[in-house]
Amino acid sequence: MNQIDLKGRVAVITGGAQGIGYATAERFLKSGAAVVLWDIDAARLDEAVGTLSALGSARGQAVELTDDAAVAAATAAAGRIDILVNNAGITGGNGPTWELDPAVWRRVIDVNLVGPFLTCRHVAPVMIRQGYGRIVNIASVAGKEGNPNASHYSASKAGLIALTKSLGKELAQKNVLVNAIAPAAAKTAIFDQMAQTHIDYMLSKIPMGRFVTVDEIAAMAAWLASEDCSFSTGAVFDITGGRSTY
Repeated sequence: MNQIDLKGRVAVITGGAQGIGYATAERFLKSGAAVVLWDIDAARLDEAVGTLSALGSARGQAVELTDDAAVAAATAAAGRIDILVNNAGITGGNGPTWELDPAVWRRVIDVNLVGPFLTCRHVAPVMIRQGYGRIVNIASVAGKEGNPNASHYSASKAGLIALTKSLGKELAQKNVLVNAIAPAAAKTAIFDQMAQTHIDYMLSKIPMGRFVTVDEIAAMAAWLASEDCSFSTGAVFDITGGRSTY
């Protein structure tokens, strides 16, 4: 593992109890950061904090990320925040747009886009006051290309990419950098929400012929969260095994 210096930094990672969020927390801890995990699943959160604590300072807080008051309280409880990783997300299942339940469509938008807006709304002012910050949004190649039978997920990630670009410009002169990662699919628990035909479709689009690993995404997040990332903001970093080449 290449060493990236995050010593002394405090990172909030949403959806940090499993999958990409957990792998990112693990990588950050190995790089010297302290981590605060925000997740809706309290039991899984406790388990994650228990194992991650062996690597360094790890705390957890159960947070409904679509609730503005809950995010405000969690931000206050966290105190100093140098890094924010907006990772929490859901797929909402698969189906043609006209067959998707409106309630499910709205919930995907709420979790995947409104949630990151709320965390940025409360965390960005903390970073501005500190004069330093790194925000990393976990988007998706689906937000750039639009996956069939996943209009809700694709739309939410496209929105997250646009949020990244807008916020990056707003914070560009405040030493708070905002970037997005657009991965191809990774094998995580989120696959349980997808049809096998959709999983097969995603794999067929990747020239390398495999899914990205959560550790590979975490490595990219670690660089974007570091001081070495000093002149990139409002940008989208692809990690798609050759699917995206633009």
